[in-house]
This record gives sequence, structure tokens and C-alpha cells, in this order.
Amino acid sequence: MEITLTVNGQEHSRVVEPRLLLVHLLRDELRLTGTHWGCDTSNCGACTVWLDGVPVKSCTVLAVMADGREVRTVEGLETPFGLDPLQVSFIECHGLQCGFCTPGMLMTARWLLDHNPDPTDTEIREAISGQTCRCTGYENIVRSVRHAAAAEREQAS
Repeated sequence: MEITLTVNGQEHSRVVEPRLLLVHLLRDELRLTGTHWGCDTSNCGACTVWLDGVPVKSCTVLAVMADGREVRTVEGLETPFGLDPLQVSFIECHGLQCGFCTPGMLMTARWLLDHNPDPTDTEIREAISGQTCRCTGYENIVRSVRHAAAAEREQAS
């Protein structure tokens, strides 16, 4: 099937097999390897991307389902001024260790902050509850999201 989708603001057309997963289209065809393929069962969340502005686990979305739609990956977080404040906070607050879960965490947390600029720790933990991290114990991830939220609020005022 021929599909056309917009990924991080750039239109792409491809002929794909109907069974091809979005995660494989992104990684193997478009070479956007920031989206990680982890469990292939939607449990870990490392493959989380935005589909029309909503976080989805790309290992459960067929590429043909993205036809005519907009996809945003972790590579699309960077702003014209550099790294997204959330990416900076993950670095400064040690919100990553091995980095495998980080793309999914960033995409989920960015969505949260875009919809709730001052989330509580409970709201942050609930938002990332579909993401698995085997390294950090989540404390530094929550701290990173809080730090980014505070930085963005300060920058807005």
C-alpha cells in the first residue's frame, strides 16, 4: 500500500506492507532511530510517539493507520533554539541512565506539560505509568519533569 504521512513536519511517501508496524517504518525506513523498539507488546512504552498530537505506542500501530496523519518523534522535540527544556531537564536532573526508555518518557512527559504546565508528582507518575524504566526508579524522571515545568513557567513570565 502507498501511504503518505508527515513526520516531524516533513512529508514522507512510502509503499509499505499492510502489516508493517509504525515503529519499524520510523526506524528502518525513515532512519529515525530515537524511537526505540522494546517489548513489541505495548508494555514498555519505549516506542511512544505522537499520532495527531496524541501519545501512542508505535509498536501497536500499523504504518497504514498513519496514512494522511501527523507523527512526532523524539527527534521532533528539538526547538529552533536547541533542545526542548524537558530534554535539558532530563540531562540536568539525571532523568536518564541507560537511555532506552528516555524517548518514550520524553514524548509522554512533553504531552503532559503541554496539557498541564504545573503537574503534581502524582499526575506525573500517572502520566508515565505506561512507561517502563529499569534503571532510575522513576524519582529522577519525576524530578526532571517537575524541573522542566518550573523552567517553562519561569520562562513564560
